[in-house]
Amino acid sequence: MSTKFFQTNSYFIDEKVNFLKFENEYKVFDESGASTGAVLQKISFGQKLLRLLVNKAMLPFKLDFVNVDNVVEASLSRGWTFFMSKLTVTDGTGTSIATIKQKFKFFKPTFRIFDSTETQIAEITGDWKAWNFSIKDMNGNEIGIISKKWGGLAKEVFTSADKYNVSITVPLKNEDHKKAILSCAIAIDMILKETK
Repeated sequence: MSTKFFQTNSYFIDEKVNFLKFENEYKVFDESGASTGAVLQKISFGQKLLRLLVNKAMLPFKLDFVNVDNVVEASLSRGWTFFMSKLTVTDGTGTSIATIKQKFKFFKPTFRIFDSTETQIAEITGDWKAWNFSIKDMNGNEIGIISKKWGGLAKEVFTSADKYNVSITVPLKNEDHKKAILSCAIAIDMILKETK
């Protein structure tokens, strides 16, 4: 059964800028502009100190996807990294459901998504300067996009540069796949901004 956060196929991500950027926070809305929840990062005092001393692109992080009732429905985490990131996606119970592996490509960020059996389920690649990414399945068919372009009500609500849309255009039967794709979109935002 679908949970509230992951019922929609179109997500509008609004990054909230926090003081000194210690913790990332994203508010998430559906295509009608209604809140579906948030993506929250919580870090300890020690991690805050490390951020002042060490390149934050290397540091571990964890993000929780919480619904409007503040219940965690998925989490995204990364350990220490020195070049290409590898991330883990877990469900609300903490069970691993997917991994995301960053692949090195000049000027074309590429992230591959694998399910819990290490079978690749999708690849996200695109242009980080234009913030335009294509989500493709294993047959090379486009199943979604990540973009700063959208119309309708959302166009009226979201106008800032730190806002973007994740749209899954093909119905996904497996909700864990949707969780993994949305997690990857957030991961791209964090990783590429860290490396700027």
